[in-house]
Amino acid sequence: MKRIHDVIRRPMVTEKSTSLRESENQVVFEVDRKANKQEIREAVERLFGVKVERVNTMQMPGKARRFGRVIGRRGAWKRAVVQLAEGQQIDFYETSEDLGEAEA
Repeated sequence: MKRIHDVIRRPMVTEKSTSLRESENQVVFEVDRKANKQEIREAVERLFGVKVERVNTMQMPGKARRFGRVIGRRGAWKRAVVQLAEGQQIDFYETSEDLGEAEA
């Protein structure tokens, strides 16, 4: 079993992931390429304190990129779309009032 911070790399904040979060209550993460669905489920539940209904994963291929005259490749990575239970949500953007900061 990997540590939960090794499984979840970062949340994906794109236009598509934002619309999925608002309409379908799904959250998208970049995860470790060797992580399986059970490890991803457990890491999200422990890290964010939410109930996960299902996890879908996709292997994303690396893209070809030019570096001057040399053509290289970006690394491949894995994406996980996590379906949260009804009434559960993860808020990546907290307002200053939530952080306990004083108003100016």
